[in-house]
Amino acid sequence: MSVQTIDAKMLQKMFLAGAKGLEAKKEYINELNVFPVPDGDTGTNMTMTIMAAAKDVANLQNPTLTELGKAISSGSLRGARGNSGVIMSQIFRGFVKELKGLDIIDVTALGNGVQHAAETAYKAVMKPKEGTILTVAKAGADKSMDLLVNGDTDDIIKFCDEVAAEMEEALLQTPELLPVLKQAGVVDSGGEGLMTFIRGALDALKGKATDFTVNTGTATRVVNGSVGASEEEDIRFGYCTEFIIMLERGEDVVESQLKEYLQKIGDCVVVVADDDIVKVHVHTNDPGLAIQKALTYGSLTSMKIDNMREEHQEKVIRDAQKASESASAPKKEEPRKENGFIAVAAGDGLADIFRDLGVDYVIEGGQTMNPSTDDVLSAIEQVNADNIFVLPNNGNIILAANQAKNLTEDKEVYVVPSKNIPQGIAAMISFVSGRSAAENAESMEEEMQLIKSGQVTYAVRDTNMDGKDIKQGDFMGLTDKTIVSVGSDLQGTAKELIESLLDEDSELVSLYYGSDATKEQAEQLAEDIENTHEDVEVEVQYGGQPVYSYFISVE
Repeated sequence: MSVQTIDAKMLQKMFLAGAKGLEAKKEYINELNVFPVPDGDTGTNMTMTIMAAAKDVANLQNPTLTELGKAISSGSLRGARGNSGVIMSQIFRGFVKELKGLDIIDVTALGNGVQHAAETAYKAVMKPKEGTILTVAKAGADKSMDLLVNGDTDDIIKFCDEVAAEMEEALLQTPELLPVLKQAGVVDSGGEGLMTFIRGALDALKGKATDFTVNTGTATRVVNGSVGASEEEDIRFGYCTEFIIMLERGEDVVESQLKEYLQKIGDCVVVVADDDIVKVHVHTNDPGLAIQKALTYGSLTSMKIDNMREEHQEKVIRDAQKASESASAPKKEEPRKENGFIAVAAGDGLADIFRDLGVDYVIEGGQTMNPSTDDVLSAIEQVNADNIFVLPNNGNIILAANQAKNLTEDKEVYVVPSKNIPQGIAAMISFVSGRSAAENAESMEEEMQLIKSGQVTYAVRDTNMDGKDIKQGDFMGLTDKTIVSVGSDLQGTAKELIESLLDEDSELVSLYYGSDATKEQAEQLAEDIENTHEDVEVEVQYGGQPVYSYFISVE
């Protein structure tokens, strides 16, 4: 089979087939993530990015290459989530720029597109890192150049096969460039996502793919000054069930036996044994079965069962009521002001803290759900100010925020690159009225770097990292650079993390407790630190954030 040119109709099929292939493999790509924290994983972010474009592409009827390229570029740029999604959108943007004005794609146009795709992606990243999706894209660009210079073929299928083979080889070599990948025994997840898309696209080109329907039903949430509701998800197992087993006899196999049983009746299973107690968490449709099984090992304590479907429905109703009240209320045109502020945060407590500091709009999001470029753009449009300061508060959201900045024309946008909540709060506190926007942006970034920050969450998989053996369900104390503490006890893990952040000049610890911790736990932790360090004051505030039991800052 030989193909000399590709028209818009074929490219449309290729894009949709690639998107469909990526969606089908997203969980596999998620599993390649080496860091064991619960987050908005690479496969999910890349899929949501490409599906934003696939929706527009699927709706086109007999498009030209220019129209198709615009839909691919605009859709993926605005829908980009996470660093991997933003880089993917830049790859598409660079590629389709070479198609503008063309009626068909030949080998030359295709090769130029692949080269421009890699160049655009590299330019989008301030500090490009090899061993990532960028390396895979560059391998394709280099091979394309070689083939074009040597004039080896005008057959597009042969050209694509050779370029893809070079990219596959580069993907296999990513562990040699990033030690953390080699230690985990995996290839780069972003590179795998890119190749998954390309494999699907090539199947369409070769006639192997015939189904080009894609699920574009995932909706993003837009904020209106408060934390918005995320899209409705299918809750397969409705009851979040937690308890502790007080073992009545030594049971070396309890952990493995109970985990195996619970995986048959639910998901999100965490079973952690610690001497004579076993902590259990499972989502199931029959909590009674989990409890009955647990009782065969000992007595139970700290039991908690939540109906997740009911909680979700109540949240939907509350959000609908708020939206209705907002829509029916007479809208008053606010006068345009000099400066406006947007922050990304998850948790009603954190949202209130940022509003109290002067933030105009809070976008729901963070580690487990990275907002898209379009989410940030929507917030920017709603803030009536000449200068907009955006606080991403997560390293995986900064690229999307910068992309939104570049797409904004009528306002000056300053992305203050806060990588966590404490940095974002420190940046807001350091804003000084009367200074120019540029001066404030610079000082906000400088001030947030002065604080020490950490966070406590739990491990979603077994691994060994930073010299520590980590088991699924363990608590982890993290700084921006490393995993400091690991253990089965939340309070002990958090205290060890705080101790590592304190020095002789430390005066204030701010402790923001999330939905996985209680006020009593936070206050007890604060008391322990103050008793140990007489010159240190600990301030406790409710954050309400999911996944992270504590956010911590030290000044």
